[in-house]
Amino acid sequence: MQSYDVIILGAGAAGLMCATEAGRRGRRVAVLERAERIGKKILISGGGRCNFTNLHCRPENFLSANPHFAKSALARYTPADFIALVEKHGIAYHEKTLGQLFCDGPAQQVVTMLEKECREANVEILTNMNVKEVVRENDFLLRVNDEELHAASLVVATGGLSIPKMGATGFGYDLARQFGLKIVEPRPALVPLTLNKDDSAHFCDLAGVSADVVASIGAQRFREKMLITHRGLSGPAILQISSYWKPSQPITLDLAPQQELTAALRDPTAKRDLASAKAAFRTALANRLADRWLDVHPPEGWSNHALDELERHVHNWQITPAGTEGYAKAEVTAGGVDTNELSARTMESRKVPGLYFIGEVVDVTGHLGGFNFQWAWASGFSAGQAA
Repeated sequence: MQSYDVIILGAGAAGLMCATEAGRRGRRVAVLERAERIGKKILISGGGRCNFTNLHCRPENFLSANPHFAKSALARYTPADFIALVEKHGIAYHEKTLGQLFCDGPAQQVVTMLEKECREANVEILTNMNVKEVVRENDFLLRVNDEELHAASLVVATGGLSIPKMGATGFGYDLARQFGLKIVEPRPALVPLTLNKDDSAHFCDLAGVSADVVASIGAQRFREKMLITHRGLSGPAILQISSYWKPSQPITLDLAPQQELTAALRDPTAKRDLASAKAAFRTALANRLADRWLDVHPPEGWSNHALDELERHVHNWQITPAGTEGYAKAEVTAGGVDTNELSARTMESRKVPGLYFIGEVVDVTGHLGGFNFQWAWASGFSAGQAA
């Protein structure tokens, strides 16, 4: 029977960061990973280049039932702190767009860096560990594979339900419920949206066509690329707005931000017909999308009023998705362990001393672009400083 000061469940971004910090404080730390290797989600992130943080990280870049919860951890461990770690290990990186930082080389460099930091902090990393039971006596007793492990502190860094083919499960939520903690209903986030039968018939044969759009729901607005897929809509703008979308709710798309597409048609010498409108729309949109959109939404005449309505419509196209592509295609899981159950400073359960939840399993979800990694580093650091 092995005894530790801290056992961490999950060798992903949050778990490995937490392990390093706890180990540096002289704690005896073990990280238990269900899979055969560590950091699997890190390896596929950012197209294999790992979008490891964002320079413009602010609390407003995160969704949670309590929008203030993430502030403490994000202030204690900033993008600059993680960049310093990356630079210490000589990992070359670059800014892509909108403050997103990527490795120049493969994401494996980040996993290797975290593994090295753990080794230097005397952390044990154990893979292929199947946790069968967790009970709380004086400390935590874990039945793992065919042995028993004991720890004074237990940190749950098991992630969400996204990408089940990589081993994602609801184990962290089950554990939280076992100890009486509330869960905010999980849902897929940063996920492609599917279209209903009619919209699909109108647009999905344009799969591969993209446009620079503003996607919005209420006050949330994202200006980035939208991509038409065989089943619906994807691309950064759609992934961003998907985190805020609820079933049967419309999203609003501005297909030509800050452009006036009907201006050419208002010239007294211009022809006003569908062919001319398509030519005007093609100045801002891919030809096939311009033509199709006008075929599906033809103007109601060619008066100035009709052109005003057409202009308004192309900037306020309301479309109601049929659903999402689900956890299989979701980059992250929104919802999770209710933040009211946790200390914002340490991530420790308010009900169960010594029990911590960090990373994606918590009801804090970042926007696309490195924010979810920054939450993993920050929440892992905060728990590692306390456990």
